[in-house]
Amino acid sequence: MIKWFSLGFWELIARVVLRNRILMLSIIVVITGLLALQWKNIHFTFTEANLLPDDNIVNIEYNAFLNKFGEEGNLVIIGVKDDAIFTPKAYASWSKMMNTLKEDKAVDLVVSLNDLKKLQKNDSLETFELVPFVDQSKTVDPAYLQKIKKELFNDLPFYEGLLFNKRSGSIRSAVYMDKKIVNTAARKDFVLDKLVPAVETFEKETGIDLRVSGMPYIRTLNAKTITDEISIFIGASLLVTSLLFFFFFRSFRATLISMIIVIIGVMWSFGFLGLLNYEITVLTALVPSLIIVIGIPNCIFLTNKYHQEYKIHHNKAKALQRVTTKVGMATLMTNLTTAIGFATFVASNNQLLLEFGVVTSINIMALFFLCIIVIPIFHSYIPAPKERHIEHLDRNYVKVFMDWILRNVKYNRFSIYVVSIVLLVISIVGIYEMRISGSLIEDMPKKEAFFEDIVFFEKEFDGVMPLEIIIDTKRKKGVMKLSTLRRMDELEKTIDEIPELSKPISIVNLVKYSKQAYYNGNPEYYDLPSSQEQSFILSYAKNATKNSKDNLMKSYVDSTGQFARITTFMRDENGDNIAKIEAEIRKKADKIFPPDQYKVTITGKALVFQKGTGYLLDNLLSSLAFAFFLTALLIGFMFRSFKMVLVSIIPNLLPLMLTAGIMGFLDIPLKPSTILVFGIAFGLSVDDTVRFLSQYREELKKNNWKIRKSVYATFTDAGLSMFYTSIVLFFGFSVFMLSSFGGTIALGGLISLTLLFGMLSNLMLLPALVLTLNKTLANEQDFIEPKIDIIEPSDAEIDDLEKKKLDN
Repeated sequence: MIKWFSLGFWELIARVVLRNRILMLSIIVVITGLLALQWKNIHFTFTEANLLPDDNIVNIEYNAFLNKFGEEGNLVIIGVKDDAIFTPKAYASWSKMMNTLKEDKAVDLVVSLNDLKKLQKNDSLETFELVPFVDQSKTVDPAYLQKIKKELFNDLPFYEGLLFNKRSGSIRSAVYMDKKIVNTAARKDFVLDKLVPAVETFEKETGIDLRVSGMPYIRTLNAKTITDEISIFIGASLLVTSLLFFFFFRSFRATLISMIIVIIGVMWSFGFLGLLNYEITVLTALVPSLIIVIGIPNCIFLTNKYHQEYKIHHNKAKALQRVTTKVGMATLMTNLTTAIGFATFVASNNQLLLEFGVVTSINIMALFFLCIIVIPIFHSYIPAPKERHIEHLDRNYVKVFMDWILRNVKYNRFSIYVVSIVLLVISIVGIYEMRISGSLIEDMPKKEAFFEDIVFFEKEFDGVMPLEIIIDTKRKKGVMKLSTLRRMDELEKTIDEIPELSKPISIVNLVKYSKQAYYNGNPEYYDLPSSQEQSFILSYAKNATKNSKDNLMKSYVDSTGQFARITTFMRDENGDNIAKIEAEIRKKADKIFPPDQYKVTITGKALVFQKGTGYLLDNLLSSLAFAFFLTALLIGFMFRSFKMVLVSIIPNLLPLMLTAGIMGFLDIPLKPSTILVFGIAFGLSVDDTVRFLSQYREELKKNNWKIRKSVYATFTDAGLSMFYTSIVLFFGFSVFMLSSFGGTIALGGLISLTLLFGMLSNLMLLPALVLTLNKTLANEQDFIEPKIDIIEPSDAEIDDLEKKKLDN
């Protein structure tokens, strides 16, 4: 297999490509056309990303909760904190807006002040009935509206925390969307075409600022922002990388062909998304821009090699032949390692990451074939480079920088090791300062209006992140037993005492409200019934729910009466404490509910997200280990040396440690967006390592296995390309910092920083390690051919000679 990728193999590839230029270009055109036909299958995701695999116990419990109590992600809330809402004009406009929404086929139910129901006792039927809270005929009277405001805030504790905040005076309405359309395109149509215009009309008519939130609303506006940013990222990536490319090479033609290559790569990336029937998610939306940022370094490496060869002998045909022959293997290996870095996400057992890993890996390898075919063909058709095109090879400021690095590698290797060790120690200290974020909204665009609305509801209603406790009584109709209700009430008192959580809501609240209604609405009787009261109060409550569409219990008790639900909310800022909160609730629940009679499950979106973040963190370690292993196999394949494998891993491990340390010192938490940084950055950073070592392997053969001479020749030949490509990657990933999403900003900034560290590590630490271990490494390389015994000067003697040359 080694012979397949030998020098002869790449000579054959170069010959086939350059002798069949029209055929090769025709194949590319056909492939592009076929993939373009798949664009019709592209669509944006309408489901919410789940970071946990389907078979995870947390997911299983959460899905069981959804099956019993319905989709919790179908609620849109509209809030207001303005006393003017209780004036005739504003109230009429409010009612008009709510009635408009209620009549829409996308809406299942609206719970609002204008059609609020209250429990009332019907003695003749021995039941409770729901009667309108507001007499619509009297709402033109300001005094009446003030009266119902007072009654709402003072006499209906059941709705406190649900529809109003007694302390601040804010109120809200709940709009429940049809669960069947929550994860379809109809959700977007309702939010953007019906809900948003209705809210804007109300605000225009009254001058009152409304707040809107809820998962359907947030997800829709989030998706719209992501879609809008795709074009921004593609445009910015093309602009930045093309400017850098032109700055390096001063050639419009070379810049143009590089842009054409990456644009074709972007077209292919969309085609592969459609071909694989993958949806555009927050991750796959980044793929086209990644293709641009990763593709330009390929173009730089091949173009730079072409210019280097042409400068030597000024023979264009020979230079084009040698581009593929000399760097084909190195370019293949670098693209392969990058693809491996992304492919490690496939092992995550998470659909979101799997799709991202698959489509990115495929496109990276497709981009390699595009570059290795199109660049030689293109340059074969245009005139040979002029002097101004190859001046960059001797550009003074770059040459000074590269000479400084080479001088340190030759004479100051000990200093390089000391600095590396010091940075490693500092990084370890920073890593111990890192924290894991359980925030659901931390990465959302903070400049958008809907983010401000989320903060409003967090402040006014003690959080928006639901935490659910499910009580399984293990027998039908067990929930309505007074003993069960009292146990639930005791657990709710514990929840209420936890400062991070809001007032809990459950069937207990409804039973308390039933007792209040039985005593003619007197709020002093808002409590659980006594043993003497339970028979008639609970019978009233059961009669009230028979064959009724307005069954208030259905949200808190399943149809069999076996399962009860307690819902509480937490502020997003407390996501980091969710493990502690869960443990506190679990401890109390185990004490209150005997395990032989009850089963208590804690779930909810906040818990699922936090567990998902922890799962991703565990997956990061395994993915990185897998990436290290595959990289080690590649290096082992080339060198047959375990120590050479270590030499390749160390310069790429240090940048990852430095980035993690900086995250700890700057309090940048580990979260889904920042966790991805390490896998992506390693896959890109190791490119320079493989490129250097691949070139070094070829130089060994050319220089009769003289390691020092081969290392210096490799640095001279590949160092400039490594510098150029790293600069392009740094600025290319910085483009993602234009995003509105905190996660994308962190992803771009941290990857850029890691790649900068990686460039310095690969230009200084890598060759220093190879030189330090040169004798041992040379003895371990099985591929080395028989050598003639040549007496070489010692390292000290060579260093003295080099210094004398520099002095002269």
